[in-house]
Amino acid sequence: MVGQSGLSDFFEQFLQREPIFVNKKVLQSNYMPDAILHRKKQLEFLANILAPALRSEKPANIFIYGKTGTGKTLVAQHTLDMLARAAESRNLKIKSIYVNCKLKKVSDTEYRIVTELARSMGQDLPATGLPTDEVWNKFLAAIDVEPQIVIVVLDEIDRFVSKVGDEILYNLTRINSELKKAQVSLVGISNDVRFIENVDARVRSSLGEEDIVFTPYNALELKEILEKRASSAFRANAIGSGVLEKCAAYAAKEHGDARRALDLLRAAGEIAEREGVQHILPEHIDRAEDRIERDRVLEITVAQPKQSQIVLYSILELMPNSGKKIETGEIYERYLQLCRQTGSSGLTQRRVSDLIGELDMIGLINAKVISKGRYGRTRQIYLTIPDDMVQKIRDKLKADLEV
Repeated sequence: MVGQSGLSDFFEQFLQREPIFVNKKVLQSNYMPDAILHRKKQLEFLANILAPALRSEKPANIFIYGKTGTGKTLVAQHTLDMLARAAESRNLKIKSIYVNCKLKKVSDTEYRIVTELARSMGQDLPATGLPTDEVWNKFLAAIDVEPQIVIVVLDEIDRFVSKVGDEILYNLTRINSELKKAQVSLVGISNDVRFIENVDARVRSSLGEEDIVFTPYNALELKEILEKRASSAFRANAIGSGVLEKCAAYAAKEHGDARRALDLLRAAGEIAEREGVQHILPEHIDRAEDRIERDRVLEITVAQPKQSQIVLYSILELMPNSGKKIETGEIYERYLQLCRQTGSSGLTQRRVSDLIGELDMIGLINAKVISKGRYGRTRQIYLTIPDDMVQKIRDKLKADLEV
């Protein structure tokens, strides 16, 4: 057991070590670099769409699609920052509002999203308590105080629509008909390339003016991104041979995710620093990958819609470890019991089967179709969550679902 004096000595020794990091913030996902690599085409396309705002013309609505970590948010924010600078130098009224629909505090209901939009326009509103229509009216009034262009950015909008529905998109696309002075354009950012196919036809016809798809980075592009960031994040010679190549290869395998590559490099640096060594080595990347993978499993679980969480919790209750297998019929029976306990409306067996397929697709389970002869076909479910994570995830779902 380390006493007070022992800790004091430890901290003194820590401060005497030469640090590996010079500026760790450079490796964070919200860091805005001076130059955005390998996204010139997307930057130019988005800038062309938004440029009419500088002539006080409403830009077209645009949807940005691409997997996580392909630079969608980075490009959108950088372009809007450059647009704001150009507008300010010319004394033009252009305002952008950014809302991350992934955040639970704003993504649970339409009310919360609209409240967040209204607050961004200077309205002081309670978290709950007002009719949604009243909040919409306050948002409209705040926008329409003067002639201006307002660009509303809804990041990870697919998450919100999957939970709440697409009514908010319809309202935003119709908002200009209610404004007398201002004009509003919408920028939607989605991780799901097929997201727009699943919204109502009337919304789709109002929305789909322009779109742009961000393809994943390849290993060489990821290595160059890592080199650029690492030169500012670490002291000279802190990164050993082969580290950036291995980090880029891991991330390229995971859909070309630059965010994951940066997280891996940061986590590897933290592991090396805790060990008191002077260089990040390839084995630190391996250990960082293992740590991040476990965190990712928990993050994916928490991000699932409630119905998917109930299905997953049903599986976890029926399957104490990854060595067992169960069938869809058993899951559905337990699912209906949990719906009654949580006060949720139960879905049809076919829809629950679809949710099982989605859990398979994101890697939390493995659903294998088997034939039962004249009794038809079913799916055998295997758990792919690491055994040491199962109880943690079960406890988290139990708390979230209040069962």
